Amino acid sequence: MTKFIFLRSLIREFSGLDIRIENLTVTFLAIMIAAALICFLVSEITRNYSQVDKLWSIMPLIYCIIALVTFPTVRILIMSILVTIWSARLSFNFFRKGGYNIIPWNGEEDYRWKNVRQRPELKGRIRFGLFNFFFISFYQHFLILLFCSPVLMVVKFRNTGPNIMDLIAALLMLLFIVLEAIADNQMYRFQKMKRQNESVDGIFSRSLKNGFISEGLWRFVRHPNFASEQAVWISFYLFGIAASGKWLNWTLTGPFLLVILFLGSTALTERISSSKYPGYADYKKDVPKYFPRIFRSVMK
Repeated sequence: MTKFIFLRSLIREFSGLDIRIENLTVTFLAIMIAAALICFLVSEITRNYSQVDKLWSIMPLIYCIIALVTFPTVRILIMSILVTIWSARLSFNFFRKGGYNIIPWNGEEDYRWKNVRQRPELKGRIRFGLFNFFFISFYQHFLILLFCSPVLMVVKFRNTGPNIMDLIAALLMLLFIVLEAIADNQMYRFQKMKRQNESVDGIFSRSLKNGFISEGLWRFVRHPNFASEQAVWISFYLFGIAASGKWLNWTLTGPFLLVILFLGSTALTERISSSKYPGYADYKKDVPKYFPRIFRSVMK
């Protein structure tokens, strides 16, 4: 009860006693908790732990649409359009990889969860169930809400008109959505060729030989899709700056924690790849993780 009162006081302090902003924040929290509980229960029943993955591209759109309906401003409209583009593209990519199914709780599970389940400290139904509850279901949903929180900052400072920072944020966000789409398309084509065990017109021939993709955008960085996803939400944060004029504000917590999450996810992904492909160690030495060595890459 004390924690609830403290949380309510924080919401009221942020909202500036604006009951509409307070209600919007509470609505977001209620949706987040409901989605997390559903994901937890469904994943425990079905043993498919990619339930949050199914909603990763949908929850931000829900938050933005609710904000737009409640506070229909130009800035929130622009943010909602960009998130719609991001959501549609990412949802399509997840669909074509088998992530969605006509039975909502079915679909392909991320291969990394199987690896996580084998960790000694997480073995056992109770231990992994607790991990599922606190990290997979609740923390990840809370993180999604956090990196969407600039929309709350924009709502609070909704009387601030559009400015050059909005343009910068929109262009950067579009750029990184496009880069992520290119990276995901290259990975999808590579995986398809890998399953068919053939290269079309010599495309990805070196990657197919090695067993992992190292061409296209993957020639410049090892994880162009991961890097772009993080950059999308860092760009989204700029809208909060445009509205509030505050370069550092609490909504930076979202993209910051997202970067931390991707560092862990990348480490797990690379640990699996290193164990499967002998050449991956050399690839790691030659190619940076997220930030390209532009001149060196062009010269090679």
